[in-house]
Amino acid sequence: MAADLRQVMAAFLTFSMFIMLGNMIKKDHIDPLLELPEAGSPNISYNSLKISKPGRLLKDVERNEVLWTGSNETLKPCWEILEEKQQSNNGYIFFSLTHGPEYHASQVANAVAVARQLGAKIAIPDIRGTKVGDKIRQFEEIYDVDNFVASLHGLVQVDKNPPAEISKGRLTTLRVPYRPPMDYISSMIEPVFRIKRNVKLITYYTNSNRKEDESSNVYECVATFESLKLNSELQRVVDSMEATLRSMSEKTHGRFVAVDLKEGKLKKRCRSCYDAEEIAEFLKNVGFLNDTSLYLTHARWSTDLDGLRNQFPNTFTKDAIMGVDHKAKYMGSGNEEYEKIIDFYTCVKGDVFIPAMGSRFYSGVVGQRIAEGKTRVFLPAKNASIEATSDYVAPLIANKTHFAYSCFC
Repeated sequence: MAADLRQVMAAFLTFSMFIMLGNMIKKDHIDPLLELPEAGSPNISYNSLKISKPGRLLKDVERNEVLWTGSNETLKPCWEILEEKQQSNNGYIFFSLTHGPEYHASQVANAVAVARQLGAKIAIPDIRGTKVGDKIRQFEEIYDVDNFVASLHGLVQVDKNPPAEISKGRLTTLRVPYRPPMDYISSMIEPVFRIKRNVKLITYYTNSNRKEDESSNVYECVATFESLKLNSELQRVVDSMEATLRSMSEKTHGRFVAVDLKEGKLKKRCRSCYDAEEIAEFLKNVGFLNDTSLYLTHARWSTDLDGLRNQFPNTFTKDAIMGVDHKAKYMGSGNEEYEKIIDFYTCVKGDVFIPAMGSRFYSGVVGQRIAEGKTRVFLPAKNASIEATSDYVAPLIANKTHFAYSCFC
């Protein structure tokens, strides 16, 4: 009987030793492979996006985490508001916001620069579409009027209600290049303004000023990052859509990718653009998991997007995630401006942004993301791979050439 007891004890001790040895092996060699790095972990270098775990197998979950992790650099405005010039006359500068949200800030900046140099007031602009006959909207239908006025305080006077006989009268229209030099304003605009006293500006863009310029001025900084805030109702729409996307992204910790994939005709207009299937292939190749949630800048689903959803089932358009009560007001015929605005600000909110083509929309979204510290922007490429992820970081961010970097420091 005693011998049997000794044999049982020996077997128990031997089994316990095997368990302890197994736990030690798991702790030292298995667990490190399964650990999900924290955002900002020293194991991840943002500039190179290389993993500093030599000789260890890189798990899919860890590869995926690298794609979401940015520099998290907190920037603060570094522009200085100059004292407002004394108004030397009662003249007004009128203008409209046109061609979508990616152009609006530059049009405000132009109006402010001209009005300040001439000592004029500016009137609250209206908002117009790109086509003749598009509905003309009042500024407050999209943006916050009080914020607009307050943000420009110290730069120029803003009149919410200029005299009707002026605003509804026939105004002389002047075409002004984006970022007009001071001598241009003095020679081309001021002589007309001194005679007419009230003029309307139309900003035009040339190939030279369409290119991204890393320099900026105080007018452009304030116009781009302070003056144009959504009104409370539209902000609630964007916030609601963002919340819906995050609620559907449990496996990626509530994060989603915003993809600017325009309405199906990119290939006809641009050789360097990417369609839905090519975007899907890029996302897959650089390591995004197939349960990643994607937001597309489409109003509704179309069959040319099926290739993307086949690989990433959690892919959504506005129609799928916007509340029913909001759809009637902000989607459909005649509401293209609203749809552009919603796309723009949802792309700003995304944890990662991927444009299917280079455009002013892309540059505008990147600027707003820099201001908010969201620097995860990738440009798609064919035959992409996880090992070369750093090659796909948008140059405007990787090289800090976006003018936003001269507004924030």
